[in-house]
Amino acid sequence: MSEFEDSDAEFVVPSLTRPYPLKYLPYIFKSKEWFSFFRTQARRFRETKGILVNTIAELEPHALKFLSNGDSDTPPVYSVGPVLHLKNDTDVTQAEILEWLDEQPAGSVVFLCFGSMGGFSEEQAREIATALEGSGHRFLWSLRRASPNVMKELPREFSNLEEILPQGFIDRMKARGKVIGWAPQAAVLEKPAVGGFISHGRWNSTLESLWFGVPTAIWPLYAEQKFNAFEMVEELGLSVEIRKYWRGDLLLGRTEMELVTAEEIERGIRVLMEQGSDVRKRVKEISQKCHVALMDGGSSRIALRKFLQDVSDNIA
Repeated sequence: MSEFEDSDAEFVVPSLTRPYPLKYLPYIFKSKEWFSFFRTQARRFRETKGILVNTIAELEPHALKFLSNGDSDTPPVYSVGPVLHLKNDTDVTQAEILEWLDEQPAGSVVFLCFGSMGGFSEEQAREIATALEGSGHRFLWSLRRASPNVMKELPREFSNLEEILPQGFIDRMKARGKVIGWAPQAAVLEKPAVGGFISHGRWNSTLESLWFGVPTAIWPLYAEQKFNAFEMVEELGLSVEIRKYWRGDLLLGRTEMELVTAEEIERGIRVLMEQGSDVRKRVKEISQKCHVALMDGGSSRIALRKFLQDVSDNIA
């Protein structure tokens, strides 16, 4: 465990408008064994001729202003996002999931999905199930078992959900929820029935949720996700919190993740699914800006043209 895991220190990140708590840093950024690697990577950024960033100017204006401050040592930055892969090849089971969503009222379903490496212990799965039942909301839950070492083996589905989840949960919830394995995430988020997305918060998933105008509650599990959660909740006000901070990082084999209680999760679900909330309104506004950014005259189209022109000028 990093010596900074319980630190109350904060530091200034030039791309953010507010202090960033040291303990919120992803584990590898606080570990001595990784320090040299990331220091070298950061220094090499200055050796590049330009950086393509998967964002839009309207989403992260403060960060882009800092990176484009005219410093001759800083390479130009081009915000060309959102770059998304929205095509899904669905099998029969996944097609049935999408059909079920078509039958649900608009904005009524909370979708839980945690990426290809996201999985949970049996105890944590029961806490989530209890929260979903208590919330009263419809749900679509992509659930898999945590891997003991996710770098060697990806999470797999639980073999018997009846043994894992609270007794009678499947029968009680069959009228308003589904527990599934792999989910066609983009196709699900596109459905009008989905009113909220509980996600691990990787940047692709975050951009997908914004593209489709679905507010998120970010539950970071590994890599850069703690930083993304801070930015989305505290900095941009585009996500709701389940908990401000918790220990653990699945990517480094630290599967003993701190337990998040059913009460915390249920509270987050209720806030997430609140109709007319400020977060929901801001997400809808940013969603529109994401689409406009890719149109002719949009900020990302302009940035891409500038990038291509700069490439051409440097080749000539």
